[in-house]
Amino acid sequence: MKQTKEVIIVGGGVIGASIAYYLAKRGQSVTLLERSRLGTEASAAAAGMLGAQSEMEDTGPLFQWARHSRAMFPKLSEELKSLTGIDIGLVREGLLNVALSDDQELELRAREKLQRAAGERAQWLSAAAAAALEPALSGATRGALYLPDDGQVEAPLLAAAFAQAARLLGAEVREFAQVQALLTERERVIGVMTSEGPLLSDHVIVAAGTWSGQLLAGIGAKLPMYPVKGECFSVLTQKQELRKTLFTLGCYIVPKAGGRLLVGATVVPHSYDRKVSLAGLAELMDRARQLMPALGAAEWEKAWSGLRPQTADGLPYIGRVPGYGGLYAACGHYRNGILLSPITGKVIAELVLGEMAGIQQGELELGMEPWLDAFSPDLSAASRRIRQQGQGLFSATQAKGKELQSI
Repeated sequence: MKQTKEVIIVGGGVIGASIAYYLAKRGQSVTLLERSRLGTEASAAAAGMLGAQSEMEDTGPLFQWARHSRAMFPKLSEELKSLTGIDIGLVREGLLNVALSDDQELELRAREKLQRAAGERAQWLSAAAAAALEPALSGATRGALYLPDDGQVEAPLLAAAFAQAARLLGAEVREFAQVQALLTERERVIGVMTSEGPLLSDHVIVAAGTWSGQLLAGIGAKLPMYPVKGECFSVLTQKQELRKTLFTLGCYIVPKAGGRLLVGATVVPHSYDRKVSLAGLAELMDRARQLMPALGAAEWEKAWSGLRPQTADGLPYIGRVPGYGGLYAACGHYRNGILLSPITGKVIAELVLGEMAGIQQGELELGMEPWLDAFSPDLSAASRRIRQQGQGLFSATQAKGKELQSI
């Protein structure tokens, strides 16, 4: 039997749940569909870093969205706790981007100047000053870039809080609801086909992580995307060894409540294999002990992996899918899903509401429109997403290697 819904969201991770929350908050009838359990894919594997500055090499669109989204978390944390009782574990102790070589020191010193010029707080610390802040740092430390405004949350709790808040505001949330295809008619989306039959809607949002590309390909919308497996592990300590997140090339250590330290993450492109490898863990352990030698005495807790959705140019797909009215994409966030979840949810909600009201994108008061075109799902020859070098937005070549950290 056909059912009609006002807005359908495909994907119950942190991005889909955030969109559901912001739409339900504005009084919309929302149905959130998740093929398994809510928040059990990349959202469950994430370290929860809010590292808007930790790898910034320029001040392009991704950075602008990242710092705007990071600024939303204090108020969001209060809202979600008040509504659901879930504390998302927001910690604002800052991050130390650690140099373990001469080259890393030169790079981080240059990044300090760039970030200060962009109006952000950043301070280069000598090895002694860094050790004074975090005594557990390795003696091999050459210094560190201190980023006091970067923070962290408990990623699984954030995803759960978004979903629960959406429920309480009237959204329908369905787990084990497999979406098999998008339904279209006369250049417009009309709903989705699920394993239990069709659900009809004039507005469908695809936020299914690394599986989004496959679903959209079924209607000829080609958004290049591939999974990148990341392996992580956690240990337990008798006392709080760290207060600030430590980050260096190929490794981060995130302090959690109760003396727990989360260590990540390997990078295995084009792999849907969720198994945790001994080789991956061994490499990660070596890097972590170079950063923090005392980690070797910690008690083993567990290891896991997640599949991060990466795009061809390193930028997420956020916006209207060309050629089909009422169809939106919010996917390909790679390691930035946790960090970008608030701004993605808010922007997609406002785009949907704008279309319902007959408002064009350029007339919306998003505040992020100068950068929204950079994330457009339109990859045609006329697209504004990919521009030549020097015209203000990332090209595929420029974007390579310029990723932010949030998993």
